[in-house]
Amino acid sequence: MSETSINILIGGEAGQGLATIGQLMTKALVRGGYHVLVNQDYMSRIRGGHNFFAIRTGPEPIHSAVEAVDILVALNEETIELHKPQLTERAIVVADESLDCSGLNALKVPFKELAPKPLFHNVVALGVLGSSICSDIGILEKLLRETFGKKGDEIVDANLDVLRNAYNWVKEQEFDFACMPPAEENAPERIMINGNEAIAMGALAAGANFLSFYPMTPSTSVALTLINKGAKLGLVAEQVEDEIAAMNMALGASWAGARSIVTTSGGGFALMVEGISLAGITETPVVTILVQRPGPATGLPTRTEQADLNLALYAGHGEFPRAIFAPGTVDECFELTHLSFDLAERYQTPMFVLSDQHLADAYTAVEPFDLDALPEVAGPVLEPENPKEYKRYALGESCISPRAVPGFSEALVKVDSDEHDEHGHIVEDAPTRVAQNSKRLCKGCGLFEEVVPPSYYGEENPDLLFLCWGSTVGACLEAMELYDGKAAVLHFKQVYPLKEDQFMPFIEAAKNVVCVEGNATGQFGRLLRQETGLGLSSFILRFDGRPMTSAYILKGLESIL
Repeated sequence: MSETSINILIGGEAGQGLATIGQLMTKALVRGGYHVLVNQDYMSRIRGGHNFFAIRTGPEPIHSAVEAVDILVALNEETIELHKPQLTERAIVVADESLDCSGLNALKVPFKELAPKPLFHNVVALGVLGSSICSDIGILEKLLRETFGKKGDEIVDANLDVLRNAYNWVKEQEFDFACMPPAEENAPERIMINGNEAIAMGALAAGANFLSFYPMTPSTSVALTLINKGAKLGLVAEQVEDEIAAMNMALGASWAGARSIVTTSGGGFALMVEGISLAGITETPVVTILVQRPGPATGLPTRTEQADLNLALYAGHGEFPRAIFAPGTVDECFELTHLSFDLAERYQTPMFVLSDQHLADAYTAVEPFDLDALPEVAGPVLEPENPKEYKRYALGESCISPRAVPGFSEALVKVDSDEHDEHGHIVEDAPTRVAQNSKRLCKGCGLFEEVVPPSYYGEENPDLLFLCWGSTVGACLEAMELYDGKAAVLHFKQVYPLKEDQFMPFIEAAKNVVCVEGNATGQFGRLLRQETGLGLSSFILRFDGRPMTSAYILKGLESIL
């Protein structure tokens, strides 16, 4: 554990308010100039079960979650028992005085004395935690005013009284824990945001104005953020009866000129596959956000995994082009979602953004996104040059036919799920079939030329190269820093299509290459072999539903090197 960061874990049952404590504390740290990375672990139930909200924080950028715990805020005794083995030598336990903390460096808190009403116990925990790490009480007070302001002054004042009592109570106690190291001076303004929120912001920045979805953990908050933030931007949202309807409705909206987005997780995406083929043959742009969780079937609905790559890669019958992005950071969630809309519009074909539960819920601190630096997103042709001669699926030098929107001109825009000629009429003759299918597949050549290259970190010609994709990049970067030797990281944020010249030189220059993935079968490693002939022999795979960490990677290396 680095002395420049601490890991705070707030644990308890669902319904005890631990997420409220965690989110407020995280906001306070971000406003205080600190970097943060949140790991949320919750069971698939409304109340009960063991959940936790872990905040790793410090004055320097933080790449990855960790298992070790420096401050354990235990809202019940089960939390103490479960996380006792993870406590570091400097750790303290913050717990109610009624809980058994035998043998631990504990701060026994009189919750009932500091707040007679259980409703305020989470504010007690917030005050004690904030005081323990010397957080600015002024920031905490402002956050409570913002949080409870709509409920009236009486509620706000009651919460502030409890916060101050708890904060000051800590100052009177004797316990062994150092304050947070000071934040960097004149730190830039940062916002607290998670992966799902960043995806929604990227979609809105791209001009998304139609959302169709069926709620499915852990993707739902993408839709909820779009609805909340998009209302003033003209976004129309429809919660439909199932995922089949979600995809088909998005395609209908896109045909009518909307910029459509669909949000889902693995089980819901499986139902959308026929609609994705419909997008392929009708050449209709649509962006699908697939936030992965462990399967098969319901699997572990609130946990994380990277096992839906093959599903996204092969979804749909027949052959048609696509691109698949896998952001590894909150910034990449924003940027790649925006890019997906532009490519979907320009190449008139489905685009996919693969995230996962860990990245979806991982709050972090980032500088506000630079909207002015974003390129303009492409759009349809509203008025063709010769409307009466318009052909939706025209064949010509370009493999991209002009996409007109019905009702904006005299052009007749025909669409059909069968094979069709240039006008959109159903055909069955072989030459037209070959011409139209070749035209659609030709768009893949353009997508190939615009592949986002992987990012390379570390020294040249390393002894060890960590090869990863998506959210595992943070754990790999930290493992690289901790590895006793010359190491590097090659991170793929676009996983299909792939361009060999963008990454093969890095792989060939490394003495050892280890592929790190959050699945059981090394899906990306297999894709690399299929596309390039590269046979990787060393894998570190995690598929227990928990996020990849540097400790997990370094332990895995013991049996490889």
